[in-house]
Parts: sequence; structure tokens; C-alpha cells
Amino acid sequence: MPIVSHSRISKTVVWLMAVISGLVVANNYYNQPLLGLISKDLHISETAAGKISVLTQLGYAFGLLLIVPLGDKFMRKKLILIDLLLVFGALVWMALATELWMLYAASLLIGTTSVIPQLFVPIAAELSSEDEKSGNIGLVVSGLLLGILLSRFVGGIVGELWGWRTMYGIAAGLMLLVWLFVYKMLPVLHPNFKGTYIELMRSVVSLARTQPVLQLASFRGAMAFGSMCALFTTLVFHMERPPFEVGASVVGSFGLAGAVGALAAAKVGKLQKIISLNKIILFALLILIGSWGFTYFAGNTYWGLIVGVILIDLGVQSSHIMNQTNYFLLKTNAVNRLNTVYMVSYFIGGSLGTWLASIAWQYAQWEGVCTVGTIMGFFALAAHILFSRKADHGRINS
Repeated sequence: MPIVSHSRISKTVVWLMAVISGLVVANNYYNQPLLGLISKDLHISETAAGKISVLTQLGYAFGLLLIVPLGDKFMRKKLILIDLLLVFGALVWMALATELWMLYAASLLIGTTSVIPQLFVPIAAELSSEDEKSGNIGLVVSGLLLGILLSRFVGGIVGELWGWRTMYGIAAGLMLLVWLFVYKMLPVLHPNFKGTYIELMRSVVSLARTQPVLQLASFRGAMAFGSMCALFTTLVFHMERPPFEVGASVVGSFGLAGAVGALAAAKVGKLQKIISLNKIILFALLILIGSWGFTYFAGNTYWGLIVGVILIDLGVQSSHIMNQTNYFLLKTNAVNRLNTVYMVSYFIGGSLGTWLASIAWQYAQWEGVCTVGTIMGFFALAAHILFSRKADHGRINS
């Protein structure tokens, strides 16, 4: 078992958490390139299949709200090990599901239980020095981001070669492997909250009400992530039609393009030495909005979509890392609860973007999706411009 001394965490454990974060969070995104295959296999509409992605993200928000705060109340290692078994069961159910309601229920449970990365990020923040905090958060988040992006690539290829059910069977097996590594490698961390569960949840609400930095970060994150989800949820439907007419493996390969942006975003913390945190977020949101220009005007070309995907991931993930760095600087032991408020907001925003994009696709196809993504990006930018200075001045250290 790794030894954590002087409130420091080893790079080996940080790397382990980064890899595991990617493998676990991938469970939420395998479905995106597989929606077309699921739609055809179960003879359901594209809109009905799109709800699988919506329910997965809503489930993730529920898990963030109900499970992640428990990291402050219980032994985190034990909590993670129990949760991994629940993830395994949900993935097996998804692989064996034969009815639409079963897919919906399994997707909701997969999202609810795949929240382990959001227990790892506070661990990285809590056990890092001030100088290492941004870098270690960035490393864990980069693992998470690569998991999101590569899951689309892997899911698309596996789905096209062996069927969408096979992907969920493989994912279930990976969770058992992850369980062993967590059992052997993760350090034991003692809880820092001694109240009841009700008191714990009340403190989550209190943080959401009293921390302006957290409030602004949560809204920016929600709008930016919703903008990105609008793109990836409907991309498979867009590319199944002329002029592309391609399958899940090609759509999933766009995850590799997004990985370029995500890897670049992982290094964004180093810019804080020369640029303020708020300016980095401003530039990131401008990149996000600009990415929709490529996606709209050149959306019927491969190069336009590739550039759009790279830029949208760069913008969203850069702002995401800076958002988390910002609120983890608050002087409080409630690291899991801070992360709960932010990440619940983040995935509610993702669900909103997915839902709006599904409706927009139904009525206005690709143009409607681009409109949804652009508007959500502008909301994030407007909030940042209007409230960032006020939030910093109103920072309350608990």
C-alpha cells in the first residue's frame, strides 16, 4: 500500500487514478457511437435511442449528488470498492438487456455508479501541495478526458465489429480489473465529516448557496459541457447521412481528434504562471464558441468536423480544469462536497445539451444542433464576463 506522508501523494498513485478515471468514466460514453446500432437492433427511433445518452448523464448527476459527498463521511477506498461492484452489475445488465426500458434503467444505473473519478479528483487536490495542485488535478482530469474521448473511438470499432453488447461485456470485465488495482494501490484516507447523512447533504446545499466562486464555476461548466454534448450525441446521426454515410467506427474515431484537444488542455495549468486564471477561462470559452463556426460552416466535410472537435474539446476541457482549480483553492476540508456541487451542475448541463440537441436534430437537423451548442457557449461566456470579478471579491473561505 502506498505511503502518503506530509499530506503528499506519490506520482505513481496520481497516474493510477488518472488511468482508472479514464476506464470508469468511459462507461458513460460508449453509447454515443453505438446509438445507431442500438436503434437498428431494437427497431426504435433515433430520438428514443438518444434518450439512452440523456439518462446516462442524468444518472451521473444523481451519483455525484448522492454518492460523491459520502467521500467526506466514509473511508473513500471502501466506498470506491463497493461502487465498482455496482458499476460491474449495471454494465452486465446493459449487455444483456433486450427491452428498451431495460436499456434505459441500466443506462441510468451505469451513470449513477460511474462517479469514481470524482472521488479521485478531490484526493489529488487534498493531498497535493499548492504548487502541485493544478498539475495533479490536470493529470487525473486528463485521464478522465481521454477516457471520455477514446471510449467513443473504442466503442465505435467494437460495436461495428462485434456488436454493441460486446462493448458492455468488455467494460464489465475491465471494472473487475480496476477493482483489484484499487484494492492493492489506493491509500487509505480517513473521513473528515462526523455528522449524519442529512447534515452532510445540508452542507452541500450550504456550499452551493454561499460560495460565489463555486456558483460561477458550476454554471460555466454546465453550459460548456452541454455545448460539447450537443455535438457528440448527434454526430453519429449526422454522419450516417450524406455526404458521409459512414458507420459507428468512423464516428467513434473522432474521439481521437478530441483527444488532441484534451491533451493540450491538460497542460493549461502551466499558463497560470503568465496568465491569470480568469483570462485562461475567457480564452477557453472563446475557443469553444469559435469551434462551432467550423462545425456549422464546414460540417459536411471531414476537415471541418475534425477541427471543430479538436477546438471544442480544447475549449471545454481547459475551462473545466481551471474551474476545478479555482474552487479547490477555497480553504475548506469539504473537497468532495465542493466537487459534488460543481459536477452535478456539470452533468445536468450535459443532459440539457443532449436533450436540446436531440430535439433540435428532430426539427432542424445539423443547423439546429449547432445553434444549441453555440447558444450554450455564449451563456457560459456571458456569465464569466459579468460575474468573474464579483465572484472573486465575494469569495468566502469556510
